[in-house]
Amino acid sequence: MNKKELVNAILKEKGYSNVTRRHADTFITSLTNIIKRTVKKGEDVSLVGFGTFTRVRRQARWGYNPSTGQKIKIKARTLPKFRPGKTWKDCF
Repeated sequence: MNKKELVNAILKEKGYSNVTRRHADTFITSLTNIIKRTVKKGEDVSLVGFGTFTRVRRQARWGYNPSTGQKIKIKARTLPKFRPGKTWKDCF
């Protein structure tokens, strides 16, 4: 599902008949921007029942180029991480 399909799904959801396509799109954009900014600052975003967005630091390590087999150095990085909540995990 892409962003356009998500907006359409919100519009079809019960109780949201008065929401315009523009408002739904703006809401999704704002939500993702807020989550990105908050996690980038090092804070967690926890949505009970859905999951938690966090920031993790990966240490530098050695890897191998699969086409040549040559050993390469992989730099340390900071990445976003998502942990699904119990309610969401129980759906599967």
